[in-house]
Amino acid sequence: MPEQGGTRRDEDGQSGQEGGKGHMSGAAIASVTGATAADATPVPALGDATPIPPSGVQRGVPSPGARRSVGLLVTLILGGLTAVPPLSIDMYLPALPEVTASLHAPAATVQLTLTACLAGMALGQLVVGPMSDKWGRRRPLIAGLLVYIVATAVCAFAPTVELLVAFRLLQGLAGAAGIVIARAVVRDLYDGVDMARFFSTLMLISGVAPIIAPLIGGQVLRITDWRGVFYILTAVGVVLTVVVWRLLPETLAPEQRHGGGVLEALRTMRGLLADRVFTGYLLAGGFAFAALFAYVSASPFVIQELYGASPQTYSILFGVNSVGLVLVGQINGKVLVGRVSLDKVLTVGLAIVTAASLALLLMAAGVFGEVGLVPIAVGLFVLMSAMSLCLPNTNALALMRTPHSAGSASALLGTSSFLVGAIATPLVGIAGEHTAVPMAVVQLACALVALGCFMGLCRPWQRRADLKGEGS
Repeated sequence: MPEQGGTRRDEDGQSGQEGGKGHMSGAAIASVTGATAADATPVPALGDATPIPPSGVQRGVPSPGARRSVGLLVTLILGGLTAVPPLSIDMYLPALPEVTASLHAPAATVQLTLTACLAGMALGQLVVGPMSDKWGRRRPLIAGLLVYIVATAVCAFAPTVELLVAFRLLQGLAGAAGIVIARAVVRDLYDGVDMARFFSTLMLISGVAPIIAPLIGGQVLRITDWRGVFYILTAVGVVLTVVVWRLLPETLAPEQRHGGGVLEALRTMRGLLADRVFTGYLLAGGFAFAALFAYVSASPFVIQELYGASPQTYSILFGVNSVGLVLVGQINGKVLVGRVSLDKVLTVGLAIVTAASLALLLMAAGVFGEVGLVPIAVGLFVLMSAMSLCLPNTNALALMRTPHSAGSASALLGTSSFLVGAIATPLVGIAGEHTAVPMAVVQLACALVALGCFMGLCRPWQRRADLKGEGS
C-alpha cells in the first residue's frame, strides 16, 4: 500500500535526521555522471553529499573543491528558477497604476493580470511535474523557459488588457516549470537532512527575491514605462535558459522515469494523496503558506492605512520581515537540521505561527487596549520568521516519501500551496477596511488547520514509536 511503503521511506529519513546523516541518491549520481545505477559510486556521508558535476567529468567521487563548486553552481541555478515567480509578480506591482492608464482599462481588470499569473503558476505545476517524471527534468524545464520567454515578450508589446491577461496566464503556466522542477531536482540529488538543508538554502534566495523585485520594478519605471518590466523579465528568462541548457545536468535516470500519459499521471497523484502522511505534510505546508499569503496581501493596508505608516516605513518593515525569514531559514538549515528531527522542528514552527497569529488577533481585537504599530510589527515578524521552520521542512518530509514520483509530488505541493493561498487571500478584506481582525482571523485559522493536519494525519509520535519497536 502507498502508506506502508512511504512510511518505511520516511522512517529511514527520520533515522538519518537523528543520526545527522543524509545522502545523494545513487541513481542521481549515475544519471549525472553517465554511469548506470548499479555502477554508481558509494555516497559519502553528510557534509560531502553535494551534487556531482555535469556529464563530461570522470566517474567517482570528485575532489572536495570540485564538489563545493558544483554544489554552489546547482544551488544558484535552482535558486534562480525559484526566484522567477516572485520576480514575475512583484516587479510588476509598482506598474499597475501606469498599466491602467496606458491601456485605458478599469483597475479591476488590470488586477486580473496578477490573478492570471498566479493561477497559471498553480495549474502549470500539475502539468509540468508529471512531464518531468516521464521525460526527465531538463527537457520540460527548457521547454517551459522557452514558452516563458515568448509569453513575457508578448506581454511587453500587448496592445490591450485582454491580451495582457491571456499572456500573463501563459507566463504563469510556463513559469511553473521552474518551481516544480527545482524541487524535483533537489529530491533527485538529496535525501534526509541534506534535502532539508538545501530547501533552507533555496528559501534564502526566494526570501530575498520579493525584497528586491519591487525595488527593481520601481527603478525600471524611473527610466521607462511598464513595458520595460517585461523586457527585463524576458532577459532574465533568456539568461536562465542558456544557463540551464549549458550547466544543469539531467538528474533523473532513464530507468527511474515513468511511462504513460495523463491518466498515468493522475493515477500517480491519486496514489500520493492516498498516503495519509504525505497528504498531512501537503496540507500542513499549504495552510501555513496561506497564512503567509494573508500577511502579504493585507499587510500594506494594515500597516499603512490603519497604523499610519508611510510607504517607506512599510517597505522597511517588509524588508525586515523578509530578513527574519532568511535568517531563521539559515538557522534551520545550518543548526537544527541533522541535530533535531524535522518533525520536531516543524512542530515548533507551527506552534510559533499559531501563537503569533493568536497574539495578532488579540491585539487587533483590542483585548490589550489600544496598541501601536510596534507590537503589530513584532507579531508579524515572529509569524513571518517562523515560516522558515515550516515550509522547507514540510517540503522535505513530503518528498522523502516519494523517491520515484518527485515531479508529481512537487506539483501537488506547489499547486496546493498556491490554491489554498489564493482562496485565503480575499478573505482578509471581508470585514471592511477599518480593522485588522480579518487578517489575524485568517492567519490563526490557517495555522490551526495546518497544525491539526500535521498532528492528525502525520502522527509523528506514532511513527517514532513504531521505529523504536522495530529496532528493539
